[in-house]
Amino acid sequence: MNAAANANLFSRLFDGLADTSRLAIETADGTRISYADLIAQSGRTANFITSRGVKPGDRVAAQTEKSVEALVLYLATVRAGAVFLPLNTAYTLNELEYFIGDAEPSLIVCDPSKADGIGKLAAKSGAKVETLDADGKGSLSDGAAKAVSDFATVPRAGDDLAAILYTSGTTGRSKGAMLTHDNLASNSHSLVGYWRFTQDDVLIHALPIYHTHGLFVASNVTLFARASMIFLPKLDPELIIKLMKRATVLMGVPTFYTRLLQSPNLTKESTSHMRLFISGSAPLLAETHREWSARTGHAVLERYGMTETNMNTSNPYDGARVPGAVGFPLPGVSVRVTNPETGEELARDEIGMIEVKGPNVFKGYWRMPDKTKAEFRADGFFITGDLGKIDTHGYVHILGRGKDLVISGGFNVYPKEVESEIDAIPGVTESAVIGVPHADFGEGVTAVVVGDKKTPLDEAKVLHALDGRLAKFKMPKRVIFVDDLPRNTMGKVQKNVLRDTYAGIYKK
Repeated sequence: MNAAANANLFSRLFDGLADTSRLAIETADGTRISYADLIAQSGRTANFITSRGVKPGDRVAAQTEKSVEALVLYLATVRAGAVFLPLNTAYTLNELEYFIGDAEPSLIVCDPSKADGIGKLAAKSGAKVETLDADGKGSLSDGAAKAVSDFATVPRAGDDLAAILYTSGTTGRSKGAMLTHDNLASNSHSLVGYWRFTQDDVLIHALPIYHTHGLFVASNVTLFARASMIFLPKLDPELIIKLMKRATVLMGVPTFYTRLLQSPNLTKESTSHMRLFISGSAPLLAETHREWSARTGHAVLERYGMTETNMNTSNPYDGARVPGAVGFPLPGVSVRVTNPETGEELARDEIGMIEVKGPNVFKGYWRMPDKTKAEFRADGFFITGDLGKIDTHGYVHILGRGKDLVISGGFNVYPKEVESEIDAIPGVTESAVIGVPHADFGEGVTAVVVGDKKTPLDEAKVLHALDGRLAKFKMPKRVIFVDDLPRNTMGKVQKNVLRDTYAGIYKK
């Protein structure tokens, strides 16, 4: 394979870039990083990780705080022909043991404070460990600093893996979604066009980078457009409002918009330089959409994606952005609604299972051929597990999930995992975990618990028992005690009844 034919995502991002002196990233402290700097830093990091034994096809796992160096690690991993495996920084060692054992990375990069614990897990699979802290310091950056910047990007085919992202379903183990170089490149190119990105854009990047939204959508789209981003470690509403006077785009989750709306400094004037506000990863409440429009004069553009597919649909750049809808299929993507039982395609406005097909759709689940086969139709459509409809105007609406998956703050929460931990607490007879509408998180993880009526138990005791057993995003926002859980004639807990019962508990 010659260089011109190299389908490696890194080659597609940076080969043929005419002006490498262009600004790529500006950090919160004012550090400015050009495209040339990014290419050089990724070369040094690629040289270092390959010196540590990383080969094409190997997995490189990263549980690191957000920093430019962490983003460079992603670029360097792809450049070296390896497979990037980002891990949520909230995952506990208890949870990491599964991911590391399943993916078998050859290198794990983590915060120095976690090196001992992760080192013990790494030893079981023979992985090496390097460190990187929130300031981009650690053994990884130390090693990269001593390496040369020249690195020949490893040739990859479009169908080769670029990343594995673990996603929780509602049954069984967490699954590793295998994303190829073609998956990531095609989706980014599509979004650059659909959202009218140009080299003049400046993105406020305040999302985490262990997730599809912040890593692939925000970062890849910006780089493909030859635009720049202001790289913030986390959501800081007042700082974001100040930055709007020299930025053009904000990508966020619903929490961003509810928090920004709490500031009196959010006005039509403060947002006048901005051209686009994008929301995703969780449903944006219609009332938030309307309040944002009234305060700023901008309509939030909501879109729909998932770990396995990147982005599938988007409200239009020009045209009505409908509150509660996620817009139209992106170019090259097909979306249909089917009868969940028969697979028969349904008519407009009929509710059924959302299925998608396109170059954005993942290759399958890591080491789960049977699960992969079960989730795809014979004609190549992926069964998303989301229930929805396509209205008479062609807008897609997501109305819920067929399998009770909770999406809180953009992260998938597998109820059975949380229930298992709650049920192990002394005094708990059984529990049911549901998602309830929450303005900040889309859905709040909510536990409904039946006690044994003998052991003193309250919300604080349950939460204390769960602390350290579950990632923070999986922790219940509320614990509600009941005498019995509602069941149907087959004895199955009726979570739909629980969701209806407690639908208003997070309303202000």
